[in-house]
Amino acid sequence: MAHDEIIDHYSALARAADAGRTLTGTAGYHDLEGLPQAAVRAALGCGNPVAVAEPRAGETVLDLGSGGGLDVLLSARRVGPDGKAYGVDASADMLALARRNAQQAGAHNAEFLPGTIERLPLQDRSVDVVISNCVINLSSDKAAVLAEAFRVLRPGGRFGVSDVVTTHTTTTEQRTGCAAGALPVGEYRELLAAAGFTGVHITLTTGHDDGTHSAIVQAAKPAAPPHVELRPMRAADAGQVLAVYQAGLDSGHASFETTAPSWEDFTAARLPGLRYVACDTRTGQVLGWVAASPVSSRCVYAGVVEHSIYVHPRHQAQGIGRALLTAFVAASEDAGVWTVQSGVFPENTASLALHQALGFRVVGTRERIGCHHGLWRDVLLIERRSTFRKPHREAP
Repeated sequence: MAHDEIIDHYSALARAADAGRTLTGTAGYHDLEGLPQAAVRAALGCGNPVAVAEPRAGETVLDLGSGGGLDVLLSARRVGPDGKAYGVDASADMLALARRNAQQAGAHNAEFLPGTIERLPLQDRSVDVVISNCVINLSSDKAAVLAEAFRVLRPGGRFGVSDVVTTHTTTTEQRTGCAAGALPVGEYRELLAAAGFTGVHITLTTGHDDGTHSAIVQAAKPAAPPHVELRPMRAADAGQVLAVYQAGLDSGHASFETTAPSWEDFTAARLPGLRYVACDTRTGQVLGWVAASPVSSRCVYAGVVEHSIYVHPRHQAQGIGRALLTAFVAASEDAGVWTVQSGVFPENTASLALHQALGFRVVGTRERIGCHHGLWRDVLLIERRSTFRKPHREAP
């Protein structure tokens, strides 16, 4: 359905629920006591995202496509008076129904905002948890939805939604209803990674006759020190990324190289994914970056990469390097990388300690491998092997 058709459809459902008609069931919910019956009747989802995301006291929650407000009201209960629960919906009838339900429930910490999930009416880094219940599959621009969810989440924030996915390729004509916009599991993963999410888990729940599955989709925005945000590297970051690179090279402990490459050479040598920058949220300045290069074009090495991580010398010892490397490790596991490797000068004890703290080990030493500023230097070879532990019933 087109955007306007979806709004008309759900507006009609809101009026039906307000008139006393039960639209769907509430399977998976166990804490509906005391909620307005109109909110329960208007339950239109395919799961219980509140149980998935587990909002905590004092947090701020956002529900994408909040409908009659059931999940917002449940979130408002969980976060308590010191927290906040927002719902965003494009249907004026659904918003009116949800607001009446919130008033009847006495949920003073619940607020419903008009808007689309592709362009959220909230500020950057303003919520702790993003939930949604069988709504993202309806969007014709899911990349925009996930990018917006990433934008409004605070560093360390959680993404926990119920949605509809497919496990095999089907044509649009073969799918109907909610399933018409359902993504294959692999494509959903790729869009989450492109938005910047890590720790991606997609767990299938109920299978349907049209070849689709209800699913739990979980991910996180990388955690970061105060006033710092980690996000995917962009072409617009080129100048600042190379400036950080050069500052690291000038320290004399980062690489045998002495001059940063051009952006064209930099980007050509590195994988298009697995690139993050750490930015100052107050100024937008790039403080550090991490990226990976393939070690070989041979298929057998498809899951082996070599990484580089640089933090500007003025911003070291602030937790930025640890945040970048933690995000990189999580993203590499999501991408199916089984070995991450690199080389570190023995004198760079801070870098070595950081890597060892995050599961890297020294596997050997290349002695006097090169002359750097008139000195022959050794390089410690380090690597981290993935364990690829996956949750029960993780989708392929």
